[in-house]
Amino acid sequence: MNPRLCMIVVIAGAAIAACAGSGSPSVPTSDMLPATPAKKPASPIQHVVIIVQENRSFDNLFATFPGADGTTTGKVEAVPPSQQSQCPFPRPTTVPLTKSTLVEGDDFGHVYGDFLIDYDKGHVDGFNVDPIPPGGGKIACLYPYVYVDPAQIKQYWNMATKYVLADHLFQTQASSSFTAHQDLIAGGTRIGKLESVIDDPWSFPWGCDSPPGTVTGLITNKLKYNKTGGPFPCYKYKTLRDSLDAKGVTWKFYTPTGSGGKPWLWNAFDAIKAVRNSPEWGKKVVSPETLILSDLQNGALPAVSWVIPDAFNSDHPQECCINGKDVDHGPQWVATVVNAVGRSKYWNSSAVIVLWDDWGGFYDHVPPPFFDNQGGLGFRIPMLIVSPYVLPHIEHTQYETASIVRFIEDNWGLGTLQAPDARATSITNAFHFNQAPRAFTAIPSEYSPAFFLHQQPSGLPVDTE
Repeated sequence: MNPRLCMIVVIAGAAIAACAGSGSPSVPTSDMLPATPAKKPASPIQHVVIIVQENRSFDNLFATFPGADGTTTGKVEAVPPSQQSQCPFPRPTTVPLTKSTLVEGDDFGHVYGDFLIDYDKGHVDGFNVDPIPPGGGKIACLYPYVYVDPAQIKQYWNMATKYVLADHLFQTQASSSFTAHQDLIAGGTRIGKLESVIDDPWSFPWGCDSPPGTVTGLITNKLKYNKTGGPFPCYKYKTLRDSLDAKGVTWKFYTPTGSGGKPWLWNAFDAIKAVRNSPEWGKKVVSPETLILSDLQNGALPAVSWVIPDAFNSDHPQECCINGKDVDHGPQWVATVVNAVGRSKYWNSSAVIVLWDDWGGFYDHVPPPFFDNQGGLGFRIPMLIVSPYVLPHIEHTQYETASIVRFIEDNWGLGTLQAPDARATSITNAFHFNQAPRAFTAIPSEYSPAFFLHQQPSGLPVDTE
């Protein structure tokens, strides 16, 4: 086939098989797409929906995705003799990643200290010797060295094939869910010139509703790590809420409610004093999370939305349980929200961003490309971009969590908040705003919106790290 013709049909998504024979991946990569015009067209994006899932590394979900930077082998560290009965690897070696179910795995350690073990000074081979919390008496061995059977996450692979899969998005901070969610609303967690919050509050809920005496971890600009040296988790730093409100840009944070009607662990704005103690709490921070579906149907979608899942729909491994079985309807939940946007009047002005908040302790073979003085970057996490203004491709650009914040800031001319979003590369380059909006093609799913609208809330904290 003529190479130029092959390029055209790959971009159009009409002849994947025709080009595969020449050695091209089945999904185009960013370097195969037409160059972005020197003068960038104005953004047609008026609505950004950020769907935040849980605890997956890139290799865990997309190890075998054609053309992506994945792997099916991993490196393990030598295990001390005292622990070889748990994990018999007396010397460093390479092991295969095994195929697993979506619910398989464990709540592996994934705070900053665990990152340092997994990273192992750049060898990226310490996942097997990282203690499993709580207690730390048992090490993870080969349990983190798995990738999810693509048949169980076909909705994610469908989106990756039809839209954009980013394979070099790194965590802004090498830590757990609490700071990851803060990074998505504030671009960082700096509470002073020389220090940032890291890791989780030590009591539940995580935020201004925490019991008195609760503290967080802290990291200084010299990477001095103090697991209990941080402040009470009710912070005064500015977030996108301040930037959006100042420009009159609407926003909502859709989140589950925990038992007793209290905010659970992932309500990022519960840790922001100016929001928790304002009328915006309950009006812009709303629950249940399924209100996103009715707002789409009723023409009430705000300009910027964060969507946090219920525990049963979160992709957190081994989220127990219904009738004694571990449960994860995450792929179906995400497809439901994406389909609701795609079928709404908002499609032609929308960008839906799907990401997983942290690596969850699962193996990933790509070391972070640099380190700042506030505990970042961390390991890779997957990101999908669904929009009428993207061409189907794998995006290799180096991003970080704060790149999403930067995209929102640039799209509405808000200015930056902290050092990470100021340095981060916006995800704008993944879009082609000069193209006519693509018609939406629904993501097949086993469940209708009614399933989630009538689903009994779990009332569970989805993650404890």
